[in-house]
Parts: sequence; C-alpha cells; structure tokens
Amino acid sequence: MNLAARLDHTLLRPDCTEAQILQLCEEAAAHGFASVCVPPCYVALAAARLEGSGVPVCTVIGFPLGYASSSVKFKEAEVALYDGAHELDMVINISALKSGKTDAIQAEILDLADLCHVHQALLKVIIETALLSEAEIELACRLCVEGEADFVKTSTGFASRGASVADVELMRRVLPENVRIKAAGGIRTRAAAEALVAAGADRIGSSNSVALIAEPDDSTVA
Repeated sequence: MNLAARLDHTLLRPDCTEAQILQLCEEAAAHGFASVCVPPCYVALAAARLEGSGVPVCTVIGFPLGYASSSVKFKEAEVALYDGAHELDMVINISALKSGKTDAIQAEILDLADLCHVHQALLKVIIETALLSEAEIELACRLCVEGEADFVKTSTGFASRGASVADVELMRRVLPENVRIKAAGGIRTRAAAEALVAAGADRIGSSNSVALIAEPDDSTVA
C-alpha cells in the first residue's frame, strides 16, 4: 500500500513552533504525503513553503471543541481559504447534536461545504466519535451527507480516544461511497493505520507520519 499518499501529516499542538511547521512541510514534500494539517495561524506560511510541491495545506475550523457559533466558523474558513488552505477539517457542534438541533448542524455543514467548493477546496467534518453513541455516529454521518461534506473524520485527537476500527466500519456502512472517511487520533503504528484503511478509511491523520511509512509494509490492502 502507498500509505504516504493517504497520510495527512499533522502538527496541531498548541506549543508547536514556526520551525516545526516548516519541517513538517519539508517532510510532506519529501515523502509525498496527502497534505499537511497545521494550525490556522500557520496556513499562509505552509502554503508559501509548499507552493509547487503538489502537497495541499489543510487546517482546522472550530477546533477542538466545535461549539463556536456557525458565523465564527464560517469566518475562520474564509480566512483559511484566503491564506491558502485547500482542505478544512471542521468540528461539528457536538452539544447541538446531543440536544437534537440537527437542522442547525446540517445548515452549518452545508454553508461551509458551499464555501469550500466555490474555492475548489475539500471539507472534512470531524464528528468526535469518542463522545458519541453508535446511533449518534450514524446520525452525524447522515447530516454530513445531507450537508455535502467531502469527508467525515473520526476525531480531533484531543478527546479521550481517537479512531477505532469499529468506528470506521460503522461510518463506512452508513456513508455512501462518494463521502470519504478520515481516521485520526492515536494512530502510532503502520499496522494500526493499515487496519483503519482496511476498515474503510481513505485518509489517516497522524503526527507520526514519517515513522509510520518507515515501518515494513505487511498490508495486503490494494
């Protein structure tokens, strides 16, 4: 498996430095990773560093808790796209989901998806599976489909746990083929990444990408 092409090379720690972001970009360009995922304040820096490399810049919106107002998330997205992002990972309002405010969540996703698609960018919606029941995961996935998201993402990496094979399998059963899955959070070995891909993940978000691809490839996944 060409695992590198599935990896969003990620650095979202609050104490990350500009030098570390530049190193992240250099590694992504060298290894052909799917994207770099950086804090919003570093989007312009990463976009300038990766210009001409073929590696897009991803950033996060409403991160990591998701309960900023929709108007704030929309403005965040506008700024990120202006700065050079081509992929946005937006956290849903989990409180609203658990409160039954599904119309508001769907509208938020649709507004951001429309904005992204005008800019030929991708919207990945983070549903934070660690905080949801199976029924809530299914509901969140359906809202993402109705909101025209490009990906549904399992986790921020800031909750009690990250992606699991069971989460991804459930999401793949619910989602149509055109809506892809990103698994993230706690993926520390190549075997774990490959198991998530086998379960249905199209992208893997990892801060450990270089180490993952350095491990032997024992996968039988095409």
